[in-house]
Amino acid sequence: MVAGTEPAAHAAEGTRRTPRARAGQAAGFVSGASPAALALYALALGAGLGLASADWATRGGYPFGGVAVGAWTAWPRAGSTAADPYTRAVNARRGEVPLAVGEGLLLTAAVDDSGRALDATCTYRVAGITPPARAWTLTAAGRGAPEPGRPGLREGFTSTEILREADGRFAIVVGSEVEPGNWLPSPRASGPIRLALRLYDTPVAASAGTLDRDAVPAITRMGCAS
Repeated sequence: MVAGTEPAAHAAEGTRRTPRARAGQAAGFVSGASPAALALYALALGAGLGLASADWATRGGYPFGGVAVGAWTAWPRAGSTAADPYTRAVNARRGEVPLAVGEGLLLTAAVDDSGRALDATCTYRVAGITPPARAWTLTAAGRGAPEPGRPGLREGFTSTEILREADGRFAIVVGSEVEPGNWLPSPRASGPIRLALRLYDTPVAASAGTLDRDAVPAITRMGCAS
């Protein structure tokens, strides 16, 4: 036998047995541990799973209570006293004060009108009209922490500064390349993005379920970087 072959074979066999060995070690720990140690282990495991699930549930948008309107989702109860605990936790984590029912309505979009996820490497045209409101804002945001070193450009438009057509309609281009007219820079170089349309002092705040798809701006993908 070649020198060094036997140790190598034993090492390989030990590597193959690693999952089974770990399972045996875990079983031995459980069988030999005291009740106090098992209780502490169960508490630590439960705390870890609870914190992980809470982080996952509050990391993105609101998990419940949305009303689909085309590519948009309206959140009529995000700022109401009847908001569910998860919605309140998301608001607390973001540090935002949501619009109350009598103040306005929030609509968000993470996909375009074709159902494809909004991506920072693509260019989108947000065009049409909004439901009646005293004022509105449209912002674009990326998920996660802001990218370090990225210049702080425009984050959104308001209804008072938007350039409109003669019939009152508007078109906003969201993308990384500068565009004429209403250009909203992508909030990051790559990754998922989300649009937020906030309607202030709007009569549809209490009846979001009656909104029609034609009453919200259309979101059309124009192209993506290769």
